Amino acid sequence: MRSTGVRTRQAPHELTAPVERALESDYRPARPVDIGRAVSAQRHGSNDPTFFATAPLGAGGVVWRVSRTPLGVATLALRQRAGGSIRAAAWGPGAPWALDQLPALCGAHDDPDGFDASRHPSVAEWHRRHPDLRIGRTDLVFDALVSAIMEQKVTSMQAFSAWRSIVTWYGERAPGPTPRPMFAPPDIEGWRHVPSWAWHRAGLEPPQSRTIVESARRGTAIVRAATAATDGESRDRVFISLRGVGIWTSAETRIRAFGDPDAVSTGDYHLAHQVGFALTGHRTDDDGMLELLEPFAGHRQRVIRLIYAGSSLEPRRGPRLSPEDHRDR
Repeated sequence: MRSTGVRTRQAPHELTAPVERALESDYRPARPVDIGRAVSAQRHGSNDPTFFATAPLGAGGVVWRVSRTPLGVATLALRQRAGGSIRAAAWGPGAPWALDQLPALCGAHDDPDGFDASRHPSVAEWHRRHPDLRIGRTDLVFDALVSAIMEQKVTSMQAFSAWRSIVTWYGERAPGPTPRPMFAPPDIEGWRHVPSWAWHRAGLEPPQSRTIVESARRGTAIVRAATAATDGESRDRVFISLRGVGIWTSAETRIRAFGDPDAVSTGDYHLAHQVGFALTGHRTDDDGMLELLEPFAGHRQRVIRLIYAGSSLEPRRGPRLSPEDHRDR
């Protein structure tokens, strides 16, 4: 295990009676980090079977996260202590990998150096109020890609429901004393072999399910190429080579898997409106959003995170987008 500021030892879990011994660690970030905000960005709705929070981090809560690591399934439990350190416990064959990757998940690789918040007075104020905002990364490329594909051109409610259903039906039960039944996503071959009727039953539209299955056929090569790429443009080329994957999905995958501080999800139903409202008081479109964010090139996703952390978001004026349901009644 490389040196990451994590000290690991074998010990029973402190929170509940374990069904197996947990691998435990203390992680002390080198600089202040809003752990809750960094980790919770990976959550897929309030009923995500891979994520559960008993209370907000920093308020005595424990965040539980289940993932399928290169070593196997892992359950990770995080509690923030006074002073900012993180107590972590992990179960399952992927536990060593999950603890080794914990600093990255919490934003340790996110480098804000070179970010000039003073280019806009509101951004400067949000940055002053949230100096501990960091962009975390999972380093789990295919899971990030699948979740982004599910969210293409549908409501969040539809996407989160489909994620919950497929992961629960075809994923693997989480190891350890989770506070409720939790599951790891399928592996690449598992995503590939989800039957068509299951996608239909989960409520996912055919274009998304076909894209996931076709992506899984090239999944190992895509993960290898995206991981080897060194910048956002190179990763865009990798992801967009997949039929059915566009610039929005690529950007979302880069944000989730690699913590890309500059990625901007153009084509989003709400994002341009929120950025325009936060920075000018008025809505804008994608072109206007990119123009507003241009002074922060290299850190545009950071500005977006600061907007959502510190600004008053535009109130919803129109009717909610109604989800389409193609299932038989």
